[in-house]
Amino acid sequence: MNKTELIDHIAGEADISKAAAGRALEALVGAVKKALKKGEQVTLVGFGTFHVAKRAPRTGRNPRTGAAIKIKAAKVPKFRPGKGLKDTLN
Repeated sequence: MNKTELIDHIAGEADISKAAAGRALEALVGAVKKALKKGEQVTLVGFGTFHVAKRAPRTGRNPRTGAAIKIKAAKVPKFRPGKGLKDTLN
């Protein structure tokens, strides 16, 4: 499912226009991004939790030359599925 199909599904299920569904989806994604940028986590009970993890600096290899390169530390977004989502799939 891509973004357009998701907007169509939201519009159908919520009985709202596609434009309103698109704005709602953008608002949700924007709120999650803003919270993660602040270092907060976003928990949707029954669905899962979005959180920020820290990745330590490490040494990698350039696949073309085989030379060692340093990879900087980074913050990465992670998703941990909730029990409700796991139960839906099993």
